Amino acid sequence: MSPRTHLRIEEADPRRRGRARGQRLGADIARGWRTYSELFEVAAAARGVTLDVPALALRSLAATRAWAPELADEVEGVAEGAGVPLWVAAALNARTEILAAAGTPRAGECSTVVRAGVLGGQTWDWHEELADGWHLQSVRGDTVAFTGITEHGILAKIGLNEAGVGVLFNILGHADDGADGVPVHLVARKVLGGARSYAEAVAILTEAPVSASTVVTVVTADRAACVELSPAGAAVITSDLTMPDGSSWLVHTNHFADPALAAGEFRGRAEPETYDRARLLAGRIRHGWRLDDADDLAALLTAHPGDGAEICCHASADGRLGTRWASLATIAVEPRAGRLMVHDGGPCSAHPSAWIALPPC
Repeated sequence: MSPRTHLRIEEADPRRRGRARGQRLGADIARGWRTYSELFEVAAAARGVTLDVPALALRSLAATRAWAPELADEVEGVAEGAGVPLWVAAALNARTEILAAAGTPRAGECSTVVRAGVLGGQTWDWHEELADGWHLQSVRGDTVAFTGITEHGILAKIGLNEAGVGVLFNILGHADDGADGVPVHLVARKVLGGARSYAEAVAILTEAPVSASTVVTVVTADRAACVELSPAGAAVITSDLTMPDGSSWLVHTNHFADPALAAGEFRGRAEPETYDRARLLAGRIRHGWRLDDADDLAALLTAHPGDGAEICCHASADGRLGTRWASLATIAVEPRAGRLMVHDGGPCSAHPSAWIALPPC
């Protein structure tokens, strides 16, 4: 496997930041867009709906400009730098919202676990066809510098900033989901580039006018919370499990934990495997599983169907686009150490020398 691209950007002006991203990743952005364009078509056809992707993308960009104009400027810069239409850059950043508008159920997806004050991490599960569609990044020039992983053309996803605020990312589904709000990936980007504390991160998240659902897990040196976002509102969950040693843990997969938001659940009822993954992780924690470093995280997240749930996903060889799920990356965030660890692949293939350590910048 060739080394994963590590994009480094240092620009104070948002449009210039975006332009630098687009220029350096132009060919990758075009290749990723071809896959997403096909994926949008497949998703729409599966539900018998018509998606006007350019209109949906530009609507999401308008919502972003009303909420955080600097992020809209940055997306415009990506389009300019990559030489693609503005709506293409907007659609990439709003890919979650466009897929939500199609209403397509999705089996699998990410699993997150946090030992508060020590470490948080997750699998990033997505379509195998996009296994080459992401990169490492270190970004300076905004209020706070940050590092992490993201897809080509998308401003941010999972990361840690120099103030010690980390974000993890799981998609959810609500009956009210659509594509006319601020993209959840841009909400994560605003946290990474602007939040200097746990409180600031939670405030940004809970005030974001989203139209598709996700849970962004905030991890800092002394606090953590799963912040569930949806068009129906937001909920802040600060603890799932408290162990006899006093340690506090959070587990989140791809269904709502907040009872009020769960009343509008779209994904979980149709895809009960998300509950199986949550139960397996909680059970392992209750039986005394350690979580002190990235290798402990990989062991905790290594589970296949014979273990009671598939946390580490492997794509079938004969599946079609839209069905071939794989754990593309495993990520550990260590706020106290100011370090983000990335393994290029699922947790079952991780070992001590396979991790890439990224400082906040």
